[in-house]
Amino acid sequence: MTTLTTWSLLVLTLPTENATARMRFWRALKAKGCAVLRDGIYLLPHTDEREQMLRELAVAIADSGGTAYLLRAPSLDTAQEAEFRALFDRSEDHAEFIRALKDARKTVAGQSAADLTKLLRRLRKDYETIVAIDYFPRDAATRAEAAWQDFIGLVDTVLSPGEPHSAECPIRSLSVSDYQARTWATRQHMWVDRVASAWLIRRFIDRDANFIWLTSPNACPANALGFDFDGAAFTHVGERVTFEVLIASFGLDKDPALLRLGEMVHALDVGGAPVPEAIGFEAVMAGARERAADDDQLLDDMSRVLDSLYTHFASTAKSRDAGGRS
Repeated sequence: MTTLTTWSLLVLTLPTENATARMRFWRALKAKGCAVLRDGIYLLPHTDEREQMLRELAVAIADSGGTAYLLRAPSLDTAQEAEFRALFDRSEDHAEFIRALKDARKTVAGQSAADLTKLLRRLRKDYETIVAIDYFPRDAATRAEAAWQDFIGLVDTVLSPGEPHSAECPIRSLSVSDYQARTWATRQHMWVDRVASAWLIRRFIDRDANFIWLTSPNACPANALGFDFDGAAFTHVGERVTFEVLIASFGLDKDPALLRLGEMVHALDVGGAPVPEAIGFEAVMAGARERAADDDQLLDDMSRVLDSLYTHFASTAKSRDAGGRS
């Protein structure tokens, strides 16, 4: 049995003399995914957050010379429920997004890392915009999600060929003293998780580390400690990316700045909760990879960026702790 939805209704007349204000309010209503019952009557499935947004919009409309009334009411019956829900059908939006992905797939080969990063960011924004207003997802939403994940996978194979699969095994506690002046190996043309892991190794685990950049994981020497590829000594485990596994393995997880960096690396490598600094780091990483002659230079360049971010996160954590004790 279909549960009847409670709806927020905004009944309004927009200011007639102020065309700019009319357009601004119309765009705001469209951006929130409001359905149009008839001219001047807009509908949203009720939540406290959406109702507050409509309330603020109603005040702004009144301040601009229009009128706006906010009401709340449930569907009368299942027939009306179905009629109202149909107004929020995003199937065509999802279909259009899938078509955009098909066109984008044709352009992936040969693009620079910077251009691919921009393309992925733009398409992610488009996808998240549709999902945010798809209040009653249908089969089209499932197809779009599958197409989006496939596209992300395609870009990952270009940016980070040989990306590891997550292993299911315990993370051992290791001593830093047993891992000094060692040879460490990972896939060449580093991306976020590998460059952050290499930085972590050199700064916090093995200051005299020697790095080898592999053309293939199969080329890893027997005496080298591999990281961030299938079968490596250190790679993805469960939900953790390689950077997070290294932190946990060597007892570095008491450092709030490293944990904050771990959140950023995780979000950029496999997705997750957004981190404000992630977009900027990703852009710098893409540009540095274009400029660097090899992975040694890339590690040197990005180490300075990671040093700065680490210092920033450490300072933020100290300030927060100090504020909590005051």
